Amino acid sequence: MQDPNEDTEWNDILRQKGILPPKEEPKEEEVEIAPPDKNVVSPEGKPYQEMNMDELDEFEDDLDEQFFLEYKRKRLLEMQETVKRSQFGDLREISGQDYIQEVTKAGEGINVVLHLYQAGIPLCKLINNHLSTLAQKFPETKFLKSISTTTIPNYPDKNLPTIFVYNNGELKGQLIGPFSFGGMKLTIDSLEWKLAQFKAIKSDLSEDPTAANQIRDVMSDSLRNQNDDDDDGDD
Repeated sequence: MQDPNEDTEWNDILRQKGILPPKEEPKEEEVEIAPPDKNVVSPEGKPYQEMNMDELDEFEDDLDEQFFLEYKRKRLLEMQETVKRSQFGDLREISGQDYIQEVTKAGEGINVVLHLYQAGIPLCKLINNHLSTLAQKFPETKFLKSISTTTIPNYPDKNLPTIFVYNNGELKGQLIGPFSFGGMKLTIDSLEWKLAQFKAIKSDLSEDPTAANQIRDVMSDSLRNQNDDDDDGDD
């Protein structure tokens, strides 16, 4: 039987009349770029996966050309993304005049945590301390603080502390008043958990530390009451 894919004048005529299907074009084989030898390291012993752009340039001759160009491109994108995500890292003070620029126009994909406070309120001071630490832990999030009445005139102290969470300039969550934070028992892990629920940060916490602390407190109270009863029985 004649091969329908064979290049003959007769097959061409049959294809033109629709008797034979169009000739199948050979598929291009994907070129697989092999990774370089794992032994490619710098004089200091650094593997190629951890090299920066300048170091990669020095070892270009030791790497497959296609792999080198593709790997360098990916590493550059990764480094740019890391710089973009890590552009903050501290808790900064702003005034009401800075609000639009720092919050509303923070930038695409940027999460902003804004703490409204007054200096004479102990819980506000505690939260500022916690936020300073969290700002270093999550440098991809912009952490801000502002005296409440400079941002919102006549903002009542009973609503303090107040935290607003924004993304792309839109309000995504809020914590208003001392009861929202659990009072002076607020731990840094508990605050991290609360902010993570608004997706302000990407936390590794798997459960609410506040709930765990409450369970421990109940158990401690129960044991304390039991010991008190035992002491009374000895009298």
